[in-house]
Amino acid sequence: MTAAVSNKSKSAKPPKAQDATTLLRADHKLVSGLFAEYEKTRSSIKKKQLVSKICTELSVHAQVEEEIFYPAVKLALKDRELIPEATVEHATLKDLIAQVEGMEPDGEKFDARIKVMCEYVEHHVKEEQNEMFPKARSTGLDMVELGARLSERKAELLAERP
Repeated sequence: MTAAVSNKSKSAKPPKAQDATTLLRADHKLVSGLFAEYEKTRSSIKKKQLVSKICTELSVHAQVEEEIFYPAVKLALKDRELIPEATVEHATLKDLIAQVEGMEPDGEKFDARIKVMCEYVEHHVKEEQNEMFPKARSTGLDMVELGARLSERKAELLAERP
């Protein structure tokens, strides 16, 4: 019986052994796809489902970055600019999420909020992927271990959500 439990936990680990920046890039790509899908749909029901998924993904992504990735990178880089700026951007993003989460997609103003959120996320992603990630990879950080921690925490947070 113990071997079966042990094997299950072992088989669950390989997908988690992903480089931190690879994992975060995959989140970026997922959210970008959700925004693109939102733009194409006319169905209010589908829009509400997509916004719910976007808000969940962005909230969890921001939280794991703030709890795990940002502190590690800030320390490794002795950074006083990139991480504080990214954290401020996250705060603004959380405000945008609060404006749309759980609301009915009721026309132009709602669509405009989602468009602004999309553009804001695109800007943030571009800075992370073009500036922060390359600098983070150039440090002595164990990106696979960091990725495993991110993946584990992300799974915990997603499991807590309804």
